[in-house]
Amino acid sequence: MTTTEKVAYMKGLMEGMKIDETTDNGKLFALIADILDDLSNDLADVEDYVAELTEQVDAVDEDLNALEEDFYEEWDEDEDCCDCCDCGDEEYYDVTCPACGEDFEVDEDTLLDGGVECPACGEHLEFDFDEDDEADDEE
Repeated sequence: MTTTEKVAYMKGLMEGMKIDETTDNGKLFALIADILDDLSNDLADVEDYVAELTEQVDAVDEDLNALEEDFYEEWDEDEDCCDCCDCGDEEYYDVTCPACGEDFEVDEDTLLDGGVECPACGEHLEFDFDEDDEADDEE
């Protein structure tokens, strides 16, 4: 039995008991019954609204899942992340810190900047390519 049905049943009982609504007690019971009736109607409206919203959210969720499947199905991890930049073409180089022995990777831009701080110990490492270039020229 729903709340609305229970309130209607209670109102029927009150009528059957022949409560006089002109007395103070009768006015109070009638007011309580009206308030309960309003609350039960509001509750029914909220339940209907929640059910409607649930259906809409489920539909949006299904659409989103379909889009995700289509998008990620086409995504190949070996490809660049996007066509807007060369982020997938960037090369990384392994570096070992001479102070603490920590191995980490740096990108080409960092190497060309000339130095980087070791993420483990904070030691500043400098990269000099002039000696390597001269050695390559001599060979």
